[in-house]
Amino acid sequence: MRQDAYGYVVLALVCLGIAPVAQAELEPISDQEMSEVQGQGFMTIENLDDGAHQFTRMSLTMDAETRINADNVTLGSIDSGADFQATDVALGHISRDDARIQIDGNRYAVDEVVPFVGLKPYIELAEVGDELAGFRMGFKQARGTFSSDMTSLSGNIGLQIEDADGNPTAATLFDSNTSATNYRASHFGLAGATTDCSTGVQCAPLSYLRSLDIGEAGEGDATEFTNDFFLSFQREGVNWQSPEGGNVIEAAKGVFLNLPTSMTLNQQVFANGVPRERTHYVDRGNGMF
Repeated sequence: MRQDAYGYVVLALVCLGIAPVAQAELEPISDQEMSEVQGQGFMTIENLDDGAHQFTRMSLTMDAETRINADNVTLGSIDSGADFQATDVALGHISRDDARIQIDGNRYAVDEVVPFVGLKPYIELAEVGDELAGFRMGFKQARGTFSSDMTSLSGNIGLQIEDADGNPTAATLFDSNTSATNYRASHFGLAGATTDCSTGVQCAPLSYLRSLDIGEAGEGDATEFTNDFFLSFQREGVNWQSPEGGNVIEAAKGVFLNLPTSMTLNQQVFANGVPRERTHYVDRGNGMF
């Protein structure tokens, strides 16, 4: 499988006109000449091993600024459910207010695009022996807004919610029976003895998260890039390592969406839902668009 992965990389390079060239003779160059040479490969390949899986990560040395909309996204649809189900999915948004400081710390004119920024996109394979155990797609650094009307999620949301005393607490994903889970969750909220998703006590449907700021909390209200935004597919549980090291995200069998967000919701926003950013040029207020 690893040899196949390398084969695909070489094929891609040849198709792009970046074919490797073998030289019969190599001439040494001085340190001075070496210091004058600058360049960067179009693709980098990293091999990792955590003892359970062997990983091959193929990264492109390119940056992307985008705004994407999708009417309906369904992933992992099996057994009368879906690992991820959402409508009106969008990356990036359109400014409504030229006085507002946006997620990247800049101000944008009304109707100007506030892009979702992804640096160094990658595809990573996880293998056991010669068999593929899973793969994922992501960015080594990402920052921007993720908007949707979610009804089912297998994954993580790095969200904080202020409790009744104003203390930030990590949000928990729940199913409709108020059982904590990151498999096909339908609700989110604060874990506690009184939490009840059927009555809305310390719990709300995922559809309340109409727009999320993808990134890490920085100084003040600043949002920094995150290296943990990815979508993965597994035939067994896989521990995905952050591209920059440090974090390990446990993804179970199926489809897994990791949504690291810098947001902290106060009790009022938690009760009413996060307003949706404007994601189309036909602006209908804080509803779908």
